[in-house]
Amino acid sequence: MPSSGRRLDLSGRYRKTFNESLSNATQVADPFHVIKLANTRLDDVRRRVQQETLGHRGHCDDPLYRSRRLLTKGHERLDEKGEAKLLSFLEAGDPNGEVRMAWHAKETLRGLYDQSAEDAPGYVEELIDSLLDTDMPGELRQLGRTLRTWSAQIVAWHRAQVSNGPTEAMNSLIKRVKRVSVNRPSWAG
Repeated sequence: MPSSGRRLDLSGRYRKTFNESLSNATQVADPFHVIKLANTRLDDVRRRVQQETLGHRGHCDDPLYRSRRLLTKGHERLDEKGEAKLLSFLEAGDPNGEVRMAWHAKETLRGLYDQSAEDAPGYVEELIDSLLDTDMPGELRQLGRTLRTWSAQIVAWHRAQVSNGPTEAMNSLIKRVKRVSVNRPSWAG
């Protein structure tokens, strides 16, 4: 068994470096980056559908634009009002159900992290097969290809249980604070 777990974002350069310099380490795709990728593909679908249906980027009154924050929330974090709001936005702005499909794909991927170490490989393979179906939007097929490339590192999390999420959250907070202080008017002291 490999000696230790090394967390990775989904970068081929990182994987290559670990393969060359730490060949006996277990590579673990960080859940934070896996879910972030799913949210990015979901947003890509949302923006494309917005452009195709209305002919412009999202405006503040457009249903899909208004849904963007709700779409990235975990389903369990939506209360009844939030879920009803999300579903009404999708009903109004997603005529072919592509955004809803991408949202379900993201939530299904999130469900991977509730699986046991024994069930995770089959779960991720079934999800990949579904995402690679030719009826899926291109953005979801792209997600499926990425998950296939990284499937061993993704399911390795179930044994290693390591995550870079807390560090990423702190980095994000630092960036926001820095942005606020840079944009603060000089008269504000």
